[in-house]
Amino acid sequence: MAPAPSIPKAAFWMALSIASFLAMSVAGRTATAALNVFQVLELRSVIGFFILLPLVMTSGGFKAMRTERPLAHVARNVVHYAGQAAWLYALTLIPLAVLISIEFTTPIWTAILAVSFLRERLSRPRLTAIVLGLIGVVIIVRPGVGSVDPGHLVVLGAAMCFGVSVVMVKSLTRTDSVVRIIFWMLIIQSVVGLVPALYVWRNPSVELWPSIFLVAFTGMSSHFCMARALSHADATVISPMDFLRVPLSALIGWLLYSEHIDVFTAGGALLILAGNLLNLQRKAPPTAEAEAAVS
Repeated sequence: MAPAPSIPKAAFWMALSIASFLAMSVAGRTATAALNVFQVLELRSVIGFFILLPLVMTSGGFKAMRTERPLAHVARNVVHYAGQAAWLYALTLIPLAVLISIEFTTPIWTAILAVSFLRERLSRPRLTAIVLGLIGVVIIVRPGVGSVDPGHLVVLGAAMCFGVSVVMVKSLTRTDSVVRIIFWMLIIQSVVGLVPALYVWRNPSVELWPSIFLVAFTGMSSHFCMARALSHADATVISPMDFLRVPLSALIGWLLYSEHIDVFTAGGALLILAGNLLNLQRKAPPTAEAEAAVS
């Protein structure tokens, strides 16, 4: 039985999701300052697997995790792994608020890919959202005005990878459960990242382990809490709450790292968020909970 709609409960779970995302950003920046991105990703996947195990056991055990679409899982997770690596690397290059702002273009790339590969209809609100999002990116990146910050391009690539991943997840949810998708995500990404992680491996210091565990835990909790929020309210209610990550990340960047946001970044972020709000005017898809849990 689905949980009863409740805005207060949805807001509670969404607040936990936002807190998890922000904590992961801070912990990720600390971890990647001392360790290579590939090692951080490997530790995140391995630790995350053990965090997920209790849920796997209560969902039918390992037998219930069998899938008839292993190649689809592999393809999705190779793309998702590339996106995660780019996102973590971008944490070391640009301010948090800029990173989060450009990351919010993920729904734009998802919409473009959904129209191209899932044959979804390109409505006027969706087309307007895509145009606003692209203009917002141009304003933030400002190509042709001086040199383009490589960090902008890295996180833009990450957002595109996440968009591809979401489209693949939409397909996977037709046959596989959310727990099964997350299970194979952690397994496949652990295997994919093992060799590069071992190549750059450094023994983490004792002081670094709390940040590593926090990255692993919040990597799971952020999406789990968002899924719970979506079980109590529609995406049209939840997604605007998620936009709070932009000003909150700017505040954290200012308090912890003395980062400042210029008027171009603020204006571009507003256009990207406005595009997302327009995109939410259409009815949220039934797989929204699954997408939030694994994207």
